[in-house]
Amino acid sequence: MKRLLILLIIALSSCKGNRKDIGSLDSFPAISPDYVNVTIPPNIAPLNFMMKDAERISVVIDGKGGRITARPVGNKVFISPRKWRALLKEAAGDSLNVTVSALEGGIWKEYRPFSWYVASNAIDPVLSYRLIEPGYEVWSRISICQRDLGNFRERKLIDNNLIDDGCVNCHICRQQDPSRSFFHLRHAGGGTMVQQDGKFRKINTSTDSTISAGVYGNWHPSGKYIAFSTNVIIPEFHSIRNKRLEVYDTISDLIVLDLERNKVITSRVIAEKGSFESFPVFSADGSSLYFCSAHALRMPAEYDKVRYSLCSVSFDPADGSFGSIADTLISAERTGRSISHPKPSPDGKKLMFTSIAYGNFPVWHEEADLRLLDLATGTIDTLPAVNSRRSDSYHSWSSEGSWFVFASKRVDNMYGRPYFAYIGNDGRASKPFVLPQKDPEFYEFSLKSYNIPELSKGPLPFNARDVERAFSRLEAEDVGFERK
Repeated sequence: MKRLLILLIIALSSCKGNRKDIGSLDSFPAISPDYVNVTIPPNIAPLNFMMKDAERISVVIDGKGGRITARPVGNKVFISPRKWRALLKEAAGDSLNVTVSALEGGIWKEYRPFSWYVASNAIDPVLSYRLIEPGYEVWSRISICQRDLGNFRERKLIDNNLIDDGCVNCHICRQQDPSRSFFHLRHAGGGTMVQQDGKFRKINTSTDSTISAGVYGNWHPSGKYIAFSTNVIIPEFHSIRNKRLEVYDTISDLIVLDLERNKVITSRVIAEKGSFESFPVFSADGSSLYFCSAHALRMPAEYDKVRYSLCSVSFDPADGSFGSIADTLISAERTGRSISHPKPSPDGKKLMFTSIAYGNFPVWHEEADLRLLDLATGTIDTLPAVNSRRSDSYHSWSSEGSWFVFASKRVDNMYGRPYFAYIGNDGRASKPFVLPQKDPEFYEFSLKSYNIPELSKGPLPFNARDVERAFSRLEAEDVGFERK
């Protein structure tokens, strides 16, 4: 069938007065996006792609559920969503074989076939992310959007042009549950917007006893608490080409917001003098708080000497109290690297973090890589199949624990794109693939970075107009302060 299709295309080309020949190659085709030999979930949208240097392409996809001859438009290929869903359903736990032929320089070439392994485990079906210009010095248009991973539908959850051009960031669900989430609205009339079943609370987490309002937040599994960093954040721009921006704290502590009592709680162990504490995240069972801690140095003079260790302290959700001693899980003094954005796996057995040379803002560090810590053994997986030579950061787990998403600048070192990777039964992570788009050329023209990509079990129960109404109508709730 495949040969007949190629011969038919050749015959049609010959009718136009152009004689074509067929050549076979032992190399994989240079497709864009790079979907060669990747593992995909059984509920992902079609992986449409193109070949930039080809005049035309022909693509055949074979699986135990049948065959798809993809529709080519010039050097792009578009896969029928209906046929794709049927093929994926039958292929779960098996592979799809992809054969590509391309017309290049007047010659049809058949490339070495590659595979798409279809995992048995589905990924959480919804992805949310912030779209922003990558330089961060321009943010006249910021939105937080939601994408259905099974198709190409995207909708806005938050549009800053509807809320007086305020800056919005960090939309976080409670353990991938869309019915409970929060985000920050930085504006004179803003605050932390806490959402439950589509209803909002606006909370001012700043007090006379804290450094600032809470940022870098994370939910407690119970939904009763949110842990935050409270800090003074300084963004500075470099004149060095590959170091455009550095963001650092001049002072930082941790707080925990008790949503039932409207109080922020802290203790000496998470707000220690002489230390920078940041990126708090609760353990999967809620009994511990993980965070990053560094020796406080003179800023900005010693910004490139600040290195954060990974620490943990016990937490009692019954009364919001902390243990008296923090444990160091990974020492920056021993590794010579800095840690940011710790995220425990849903089963609580592992913890993923970002490793950088120094500091705590990995998105502008080319050397930023993801690491996976086994919490029982202390061994660290460097995830060689996942990381690139550019920044890889902003990771988030799927609720079933075998999939994760992260933001990577691997293509152009400028724009962060959402990539997905799978951890198999053998514990190894697969080669990641970028979020599929209807037009495979989409990322060539998109001028937005995807920040904080996060997976959820379903769609969020609000939209941009709901946020606009909550912003304009709600008064910010003040909170008390308690040191335990």
